[in-house]
Amino acid sequence: MSTVTVEKIKTIKTLNAIAESGLKVFNKDSFTIDNENENPDAVVVRSFNMHSLEFGDQLKAIARAGAGVNNIPVDKCTEQGIVVFNTPGANANAVKEMVLTSLIASSRNLFAGIAWTKGLEVEGNQIPKLVEAGKKQFVGKEIKGKTLGVIGLGAIGALVANDALDLDMDVIGFDPFISVDTAWNLSRNVQRAMSIEQLFAESDYITVHVPFTPDTKGMFNKETFSIMKPGVHILNFSRGELVNEVDMAVALEDGIVGEYITDFPNENVLQMKNTIAIPHLGASTQESEENCAIMASRQVKEFLETGNIKNSVNFPNASLPYTGKTRVTAFHRNVPNMVGQITSAISSYDLNIADMVNRSRGDYAYTMIDIDNEVNSDILPAIEEKINQIEGIVTARII
Repeated sequence: MSTVTVEKIKTIKTLNAIAESGLKVFNKDSFTIDNENENPDAVVVRSFNMHSLEFGDQLKAIARAGAGVNNIPVDKCTEQGIVVFNTPGANANAVKEMVLTSLIASSRNLFAGIAWTKGLEVEGNQIPKLVEAGKKQFVGKEIKGKTLGVIGLGAIGALVANDALDLDMDVIGFDPFISVDTAWNLSRNVQRAMSIEQLFAESDYITVHVPFTPDTKGMFNKETFSIMKPGVHILNFSRGELVNEVDMAVALEDGIVGEYITDFPNENVLQMKNTIAIPHLGASTQESEENCAIMASRQVKEFLETGNIKNSVNFPNASLPYTGKTRVTAFHRNVPNMVGQITSAISSYDLNIADMVNRSRGDYAYTMIDIDNEVNSDILPAIEEKINQIEGIVTARII
């Protein structure tokens, strides 16, 4: 049986060290941070694996201070009416800087050159002579005038594309799902690839910024490598699973791929030729961690206080200006006549509806209804019972 609750002081639990600037979002008169609480109203998390956790009946939201949510059991949360948030774009600048750094450094053989120079430390006063004699093995290429292919033109990909243009690169992008907001932020000088195969064929460097899904799993493989220019550099700051590592190892040995730069080292990657393995530093900046913490906390605070949803990965985004009126919110199955049944339950108590919004996402939907009247708290239990009798309600609450 789902429940409707009247909001009181809300408890926030953190499962990782969350930047203090983010936790300050939760004002002390309405929220308390209690990491020992087994049944909080919301959880803010970074990389902690939540798949084995049991969730209390008060848990309403989980916010991931980052983009990926593979450490959260999203399907389970959806079934229990728990909103899962992420923070797309909060770490975009940090990742963009790492991509551009790696792009230039790999093209100039900087990492290999530094490692080789470090190995000369025992040579004493012979070091300058040895450096001059050995530096020719690290002659690289300039990126100016080369073509960068950007797969995925979201928050990170758009920043990379725009800044690569400023470095005098030719940029070609592919994203069949580009949003209107991203399109507005993308330079008109970014060329549009009509297919991902076109991007593969024309690029000297390829950087990928898409989520890991069944469709993107192993998208870099023997077949796609065969389309690419010999010696192409591939940068992967999205997910390791986007690359078929067996095929990548062969492509590197054969020189089909000149360099593989990845933020996701593992045993296979560390054994590959011409690979730069970075210890997952793409978003590891002080600024990024603070931005993610603030964004995650603001989204949770907004949802708990008003019911508005932004950047959810499992329920539809929905917003209704909050005027302080009594607000009924309900997660429910996306089936016919759900909204009608909810409004009927409310109007049966002689309550008028001032405003409402309903949004759907796949098999589920979310409804917010503002009540125009002053509502006597004594009738809230009756409204609760009425809503609970509706088949298909997952969870509901009164704000």
